[in-house]
This record gives sequence, C-alpha cells and structure tokens, in this order.
Amino acid sequence: MNPSARSDSAPPSVVLVGVDFGLPHFDAELEELGLLAQTAGYAVAERVSCKRRAPDPALFVGSGKADEIRMLADATGASEVLFDQALSPAQQRNLERHLGRPVNDRTLLILEIFAQRAGSHEGKLQVELARLQYLSTRLVRRWSHLERQSGGIGMRGGPGETQIELDRRMIGEAIKRTRDRLEKVKRQRATQRRQRERREAFNISLVGYTNAGKSSLFNALVKARAYAADQLFATLDTTTRQLYLGEAQRSVSLSDTVGFIRDLPHGLVDAFAATLQEAADADLLLHVVDASNPGHLEQITSVLSVLREIGADEVPQLLVFNKLDAMDPATLPLSRVDTVELDGVSVPRIFVSARTGEGLPELRGLLAQRAMARDAAFAAETLASAASGDGSPEGPM
Repeated sequence: MNPSARSDSAPPSVVLVGVDFGLPHFDAELEELGLLAQTAGYAVAERVSCKRRAPDPALFVGSGKADEIRMLADATGASEVLFDQALSPAQQRNLERHLGRPVNDRTLLILEIFAQRAGSHEGKLQVELARLQYLSTRLVRRWSHLERQSGGIGMRGGPGETQIELDRRMIGEAIKRTRDRLEKVKRQRATQRRQRERREAFNISLVGYTNAGKSSLFNALVKARAYAADQLFATLDTTTRQLYLGEAQRSVSLSDTVGFIRDLPHGLVDAFAATLQEAADADLLLHVVDASNPGHLEQITSVLSVLREIGADEVPQLLVFNKLDAMDPATLPLSRVDTVELDGVSVPRIFVSARTGEGLPELRGLLAQRAMARDAAFAAETLASAASGDGSPEGPM
C-alpha cells in the first residue's frame, strides 16, 4: 500500500467502508476517512456504510454486505477497499479473498500517511517501528510463500524453520534495533529538557486534533515558517522555537507537536512516545481546537484520551479555539475569553484566528501571565529553600 510509488498518473481509486456499531463518534459520511485517503494519495470511488450490533468474526461486515462491496468495487473499478475501523488479520485476509482485491484498514492508512510525511531521522524511526509492529501481526495476510518450508542445508534459518518463522524472527530483530535507536533519541531529548530546566525555561506545547491549525498558530506566534496546510497530518516532527512575551519581559519555549486523531493506532502512540513526551513534560498545553468544525467536541475528547495515554493529562491546559474567522456567524462567542469544563476541571478558553491574527494579542497576554506566575512560584520556592538551608530546589513542574 504505497500510492506514491505507483507509476500510474491517475491516483488509485478506493471504496470506503464504515460500520456503525452504535458508538457516538461514528462518521456516517466517512468524511474523515475520505480526507485520510486523499492525503495518502487515493481517489475515493464510493462510500459504503452499514449498521451492525457486533463485527462479523470472519468478514467484519457479513457475507451479504461483502458481496455488495465487491459488486460496487467491480462497477467503479476500485483497486482497493479501505475500512474505517481496525480489522483483525483473519478478517483482512478473508475480505481480500472474498473481494478479490487488497483490503486495508484505518490503522494502516494512518501508518502510510505517517511514512510519507516523516521528515526527521527521529520521525522516520518512529514510523518504522509502528509499521514493523503492525506487520508482525499480518505476516500471513498476503504471502502464500510463507507456508513453505525453507530450513535445511544451504538455507537461512534452522532445520525445518518455516519461512513465516524466519520472517517473524527478522521482523523481531528489526523492531529491537529500531527501539534501541529510539532509546538514544529519548536520552538526547531528556538531556535537552534538563538543559532547558537549568535555564528556568517555561515550556509550552501545542496539541490538538489534526488540521486544527496548530502549525498555522505556531507560525503566527513565533514568526516561523513551519509547514502548514489544510490537510490531515501536514506536519509530524516536533518543532521548537523561542517566543518572546513583552508583558513578561522574557522568552518561553514553544513546541508544535504531531496532530492527534480519533482511534489513533496504539502502535503510533507507543512509537511516538519520544515526540509526544514534549507534551507530557510541558509547563502548559495550548490545546488547539478547530472552532468551525461541527464535531469539535468529539475531537476534544479524542485529544484528551491520547493525553491520558501519554501521561500528559495532568499538565495545565489553555483551550485555543482557532479559526474564529471561519465560524458560523450564529455560533460566534459573546466573549473572546471565557472558561469551560473539561473532565470536571474549569479550563480557560480563548477564541483566535491564526489566519487573520484576531485574538493573538490576548493570547500572548494570557501566556505572559502564566509565565510570570510560574516565575513568581519558582522565586518563592527558591527563597524558602535558601531560608531552610536545603540548597537550590528543582523548578516546579
């Protein structure tokens, strides 16, 4: 599954399939899956959705719906079928046999996009680890040669070792090598964080659902030129710049992180732990929300879920409702700054537009207040420690 590697000038066409199991976030129009497919380089030929109480163990959608999908794919000339939910290896294999064409799920589609977009050495390592972990469960999915024995004199592997056992061992070794290299990256990041802490830096991380406008806001605040586009996962690698706050008469460290998404594959959460650690170690999270998106409340829930997974849910947040200029006039806020409840906690919120600059002066003012409050707390703790003779304390988290 690599559309960019195909020689055809026209993008490969796909049929999108979603199954409604009664969950509140079901996307009946498959809009997000369609955006993901287009981002990966596919053309959407048709969309199919259906309702079920539970997944069919063999075909996920049942044989009748599978027949319908096959006829639809034949009629539209679709070369692949993409499911909005994660498929088990057995379901994926059975569907491919039934439909007579490659079948992939949301997890592999996201992995494909990440593989295309990763730019830094660290990002490529993270994507490679997630891809290897995914493939390790899918070895029997496509390759019939895996059923043949390859052991014996002059062959790789031990006597009687099957090709699938050999491939599993090779992937296992590749996963170990990649993890070791990522551990080095984590240690380097830890060293950088300690250096920032010694400088008494105030660290802010931008987090939010993909395409909420984080990179655009980052560029507007620090006058940077980080890549920003109206597409899912426009940037994957963390970028950090210094942001000068005049009211606080100091600079703070601002980091732009990878965007989150509903049902983010757990393998990617694990693989991107080093990058997402910037959020977990921040003094403040700017949770950027696309205020013009009707589903922004569900997107906030998805982001909070991932923050819990990486241990960043206790970090103070400031909700930044971006794209004020694109909001429906009927939904415009009465006040640009207010508070909302997030998981039972009152969180400040501000409405801004990274594109027009509306609200950015007020946002800078709020950040300056947070930085000055942190500096005051640090100074008070230093004085208290000196008075008690305990020596220099660590800065407050």
